[in-house]
Amino acid sequence: MFQTLNFLLVLFCTIVFAIPTQDEKKDRVINDLSSQEHYPNQHHNLEYDHEAFLGTDEAKTFYQLSPEESRRRLGIIVDKIDKDGDKKITHEELKDWIKYSQRKYITDDVKRQWAVHNPENKESIDWESYRKNVYSYADEMDPEEFEREEGGYSYKKMIKRDRRRWTMADKNGDDLLNKEEFQAFLHPEDTEDMTDIIVLETMDDIDTDGDGKISMDEYVSDMYNKGSDDEVEPDWVKSEREHFTAYRDQNNDGYLNADEVREWVSPKDFDHAEAESKHLIYEADENKDEVLTKEEILAKYDLFVGSQATDFGEALARHDEF
Repeated sequence: MFQTLNFLLVLFCTIVFAIPTQDEKKDRVINDLSSQEHYPNQHHNLEYDHEAFLGTDEAKTFYQLSPEESRRRLGIIVDKIDKDGDKKITHEELKDWIKYSQRKYITDDVKRQWAVHNPENKESIDWESYRKNVYSYADEMDPEEFEREEGGYSYKKMIKRDRRRWTMADKNGDDLLNKEEFQAFLHPEDTEDMTDIIVLETMDDIDTDGDGKISMDEYVSDMYNKGSDDEVEPDWVKSEREHFTAYRDQNNDGYLNADEVREWVSPKDFDHAEAESKHLIYEADENKDEVLTKEEILAKYDLFVGSQATDFGEALARHDEF
């Protein structure tokens, strides 16, 4: 039965806001560009760039394509990005495209989830209907199984976590979510008013002893599982310890409080789309003129999109626009 629990835990994570995986934990900055980490263990992760440039769903589609088809489709996208038709992709044009891709992904995801949880397309969804739709199997469990934890999570905790987020997204306090509120529930990372819930969920994830603050050991353990006492920590972990002391722990008390976690996950005046646009131009700009041509982008196609060269699977049906 516990294997079933494992499966459903994974399934549930795809329905709402994913419980962080080991690969995602190192960089918890609120980021609606990608679920991936950009530099895990100080190594460049191309999947971050693919999701940032295309949106998560479209990035997955490209992973099913041959390199030739991937380049062809990328060429069509480049023509769309070049709004003024001057054959040059500027920083602003690329930034606008990245923002458009992420907005489209979120809009499409909310539309899908809304249809699943509200098949009659009513004006709002009530909590009990949502809970039964997602957690109906939990009603059949005995209390011990319901509360049994694995990796710090149980059905009881997951429902409580969702309930708290639901309440936070419910702006008018009627315990119903309209489509806008439902979007905030599904994608708190894209809703400024939901930053508090992400801070709380981050604290819940990392504060394993429940004292209301995050120690350096808890901070490191969230991203690195030490195999044995005599195992030497990799250099990137040592760097993270130094970063904790120098930047995260602003009051130098050895812990992260809620305000410090907020500054970590939601840094002020940081534009992810702008940073990603600059990164892509830096990586692909062969002649260093700070703009990209179609030829430069296609030459570095694997930076912008994936293909069967980096993944596997059967080709998906092509979209009409391609």
